[in-house]
Amino acid sequence: MATTIPQMIGAAIRCRDEARDALTRREAELTALRSAPDLTEDMVERAASARDQARRDLQAAEDALTALTAEQAEEERVAEQATQVHPTGRRAAGGARVSASHVYRQDDPHGPSWIRDMIGVSLRADSEAGNRLRQNNRVVAGELSQRALTTTDGAGGDFVPPLWLMSEMAELARAGRVTANLVRNVPLPAGTDTINLPKVATGTAVAEQATQNTAVQNTDATTATVTSNVATVAGQQVISVQLVEQSPVNMDDILLRDLLADLAVKTDIFVINNNVANKRGLLNVSGINPVTFTSGTPTVATLYPKLADAIQQIATGRFLAADAIVMHPRRWAWFMAAADTANRPLVVPGANGPQNAIAIASSSPDPATGLVGSLMGLPVYTDANIPVNLGAGTNEDRIIVMRRGDHILYEGTPRAEAFREPLAAQLSILLRVYNYLATAFERYPKAISVISGTGLVTPTF
Repeated sequence: MATTIPQMIGAAIRCRDEARDALTRREAELTALRSAPDLTEDMVERAASARDQARRDLQAAEDALTALTAEQAEEERVAEQATQVHPTGRRAAGGARVSASHVYRQDDPHGPSWIRDMIGVSLRADSEAGNRLRQNNRVVAGELSQRALTTTDGAGGDFVPPLWLMSEMAELARAGRVTANLVRNVPLPAGTDTINLPKVATGTAVAEQATQNTAVQNTDATTATVTSNVATVAGQQVISVQLVEQSPVNMDDILLRDLLADLAVKTDIFVINNNVANKRGLLNVSGINPVTFTSGTPTVATLYPKLADAIQQIATGRFLAADAIVMHPRRWAWFMAAADTANRPLVVPGANGPQNAIAIASSSPDPATGLVGSLMGLPVYTDANIPVNLGAGTNEDRIIVMRRGDHILYEGTPRAEAFREPLAAQLSILLRVYNYLATAFERYPKAISVISGTGLVTPTF
């Protein structure tokens, strides 16, 4: 967790007080030593040296406290400038608390613009814009230190998006990256392009001792490494200088929402279907449990046993239970449309107290998480980023059954940059958003089952 300047000042005050007490003790020891009956010159020199070191320690502690106090005063000065524009703290849309120190405000379309300041720093070395951006970095870093996010990734002339946008990004991202949010999300460590996780390849063994005083089972464990390469997911948008500089309202909300929504989708697709060594998506991990559903006239009834097989294979191979089913929205709609011979739906809402239902539809589906119901006791999530162009006929989708916590997605914090040089001739600006991520899905391949085959072609209704 990041340490704030007030916390650092408090620690510096304690350090100064301890140094002052240490100096007092050293001076008292030297004074007492001078009246000792067995006093020697060497004893005086050692005591004097200890006192002098205590003085230097006190001076260093006081200098550190002075520097931190000056830094706090500078931050308060910058915050005061923001307060002059935004005199009160209000709650921004989406529920994020906006205080006077927040430089960029979603609820003030006429206030400072993050994009405009990015361009001002890039094109004109605008010092005031730079001060606002740096203040925003500090505010966002302080807020993110209270969340499972980090601002450590990325280098160069980039700046963190405004805090309200980070809060809004979390809201938007959930709708476009269902599967990416289902797996275990971990902050990406800084300063690396490869993550290596140790793995026990074959374990030890235990067996019954044949007879007394005979050798017991002796099996050495072997280890391996799961390597995950860091990838970059990015999106960009070209906008006109006039749109930024002449617009009566800030365009941050519209422009960055669009880019961040695209970033969320690309991240989710990466998690599901990326097929590059050391950064494979769930569908392409080597050694998963394949379940084939072949049918020229597929029905929910014929698919049902395949789901049971997918679930039991995880329990059999991983020795722990699966906890999620992910499918394309069209496949869940196919389930919802299915009826028995009396035209009664096979999937009914949970609110109606269903009896003998093949699956239960959520009474209030959550579009943010993708949760739509349950099947065989497991929650069912729909994700529109599951491909629907697979198989020989390029018209098949896939159903993923998994144990969520076994699969890790490492992510940094989204970054943004503005460039004018490549498009200067047409008075355009390139706005770019990017993020770093890595997948570690090959730790437990047997915790993934994938149902595929001709039975999952485009459904008819």
